[in-house]
Amino acid sequence: MARFGGRIATGLREVTHDPAALDSAGFWAVVAEFEGRITCARFDRVEPAPAPPSGSGWHGPARTAWRSSLDRAAYKAGVRRIRERIATGEVYQANLCRVLTAPLPDPARADVDALTGRLARGNPAPHAGTVRLPAHGVEVATASPELYLRRQGRTVLSGPIKGTGRTEADLQPKDHAENVMIVDLVRNDLGQVSATGSVTVPDLCAVEKHPGLVHLVSTVQGTLRPGAGWPELLAATFPPGSVTGAPKSSALRIIEELETAPRGPYCGAVGWVDADRGEAELAVGIRTFWVDRADPAAPVVRFGTGAGITWGSDPEGEWAETELKASRLLAVASDEEENER
Repeated sequence: MARFGGRIATGLREVTHDPAALDSAGFWAVVAEFEGRITCARFDRVEPAPAPPSGSGWHGPARTAWRSSLDRAAYKAGVRRIRERIATGEVYQANLCRVLTAPLPDPARADVDALTGRLARGNPAPHAGTVRLPAHGVEVATASPELYLRRQGRTVLSGPIKGTGRTEADLQPKDHAENVMIVDLVRNDLGQVSATGSVTVPDLCAVEKHPGLVHLVSTVQGTLRPGAGWPELLAATFPPGSVTGAPKSSALRIIEELETAPRGPYCGAVGWVDADRGEAELAVGIRTFWVDRADPAAPVVRFGTGAGITWGSDPEGEWAETELKASRLLAVASDEEENER
């Protein structure tokens, strides 16, 4: 099943890893991993689901059970390495992320749709949703605030986020500079598949408030050129620029060098495509949990957090930003008694 935007999709018809299917017909749920694998699931039934699901089917780990792929010292060392690369001109900005993992205390009570319900109450988000395909290794609950791609016919929008603070007063010139850099990258990505002259920036560095923090958000828009469909659009824009860096190719090389765990759905894309209506909404896979049952004897839940590193970055400050982004969501997803407290 899948759940997005007050709708629930059931009656799984087919699953494919070919994005060309999204240009055919039907309603599809989509999960694209940062490393490139995409899962597209077509459903027969889409019905209104105005109320969020109950959270009773989720029993999460203790708040202290999470372990990070990069500890504080390793993360700060990575920030310093990126600043060295910036000094040599290899990159202007790169995202450095870490993946948090915890064992599931009760795998039978690890329904990601129930986790989506808990997130809806404890951390509401504009692009929240569930994709639950356990037979295909996909169990994702997202509370993403960031729009990767929205399609309405041939019009495509992206809403990159760069700049995070507890309050608007925390946002620094570094955050604005970082946002503008990524907007330029997204403009170039969309320009590869858009009609000449159609790419615009309707909003630049607008402040959006979310539970416990604020973001700087911009909007980039374009009109797809004739012949460009989902394979071309994803090839031009994926992974999202806000979670890679600029130039994207250089940032991806640095990410591969410094990060010690695959990101999976984190920093990928999660959302839906209605091919019949020519509409779609894919979120950047941040503020996202996923269940990993690759080892049936020891299933785990994972969550990613990261920050964009520029020349003006302070290693301790960037570590603190990753903690800020994670703290509220980990509290919501932790064990029931702690969540009630």
